Amino acid sequence: MDIRAAIFDKDGTLFDFQSTWGVWTGHILSMIAGSDVELCQSLASALQYDAVAGRVLPGSLIVAGTPAEIAKVIQGFKPELTVSEILSQLNEQATKVPQVLVTDLQILTKELRAQGLKLCVMTNDAERVAQRHLTSVGALNFFDYVIGSDSGYGSKPDPAPLLALAAKIGIPAEGCVMVGDSTHDLIAGRAAGMHTVAVLTGLAVREDLENLADVVLPDVSHLPAWISAQNS
Repeated sequence: MDIRAAIFDKDGTLFDFQSTWGVWTGHILSMIAGSDVELCQSLASALQYDAVAGRVLPGSLIVAGTPAEIAKVIQGFKPELTVSEILSQLNEQATKVPQVLVTDLQILTKELRAQGLKLCVMTNDAERVAQRHLTSVGALNFFDYVIGSDSGYGSKPDPAPLLALAAKIGIPAEGCVMVGDSTHDLIAGRAAGMHTVAVLTGLAVREDLENLADVVLPDVSHLPAWISAQNS
C-alpha cells in the first residue's frame, strides 16, 4: 500500500462535534424561534436536536448535511424568510461558535508531513466557515487545501469533491485516504476509490462505520502510526 495523502473531514474528526455544533444548533434555534416555544420545539424535532441537553442526536441533518440543506428545513417553518437569508444567518453563527480540537493538529500534521503526505480538508460545512475554524486554532496553514460543500465540487457522500482534491494535489485516488467520523465520509471515500479510515470522535458508533472503513481508530492521533504501518 502506498498512501501519499490524507483528506480529513472537519467536524467530529478534527474538532469535537458537540462542543461546536451542539452549541451552534442551540443558538440557531434561539435566533430563529425567539420566544416561540412551539416553533423551537418543532425545529428541534426536525433537526433531531435535544434542546434540553444541548446535543445533536445521531442521524441529524446537522451531522452530515450541508448548510444549504439545513436552511431548507428551517425555511419550511419560517416561510417569510428565504433560504438564502437563513443560510447567511447559519454561516454567520457558525463563525462564532467555540472550537475544541480532538488532538493537537500541529503535532498530527507534523508527523504526517514527516511521512511525505499531502494534507487536505473536505467538509460539508461552508468553505469560509471551515477556514475560519481552522484559523481560530492556528491550523489553516497546516493543510494544502481546505474546501467545503459550497466550493463548487459538490458535497459528501458524492465522491466528486474528494476526487477534485486528489487532482489538485496531483495524487491518484488510490494513493489517498479519506478520514472521517460519519458514513457520508466513508461512502464518499470508497466511491472515490480511496482508502477509508473511521474515527470514533463523532456521533456514529463503531458498528455504523466498520463495514465502510479499512480501520476504525479511536481518534485521528492514531492515524500516523496506521499509515506508517500500511506503507512499510
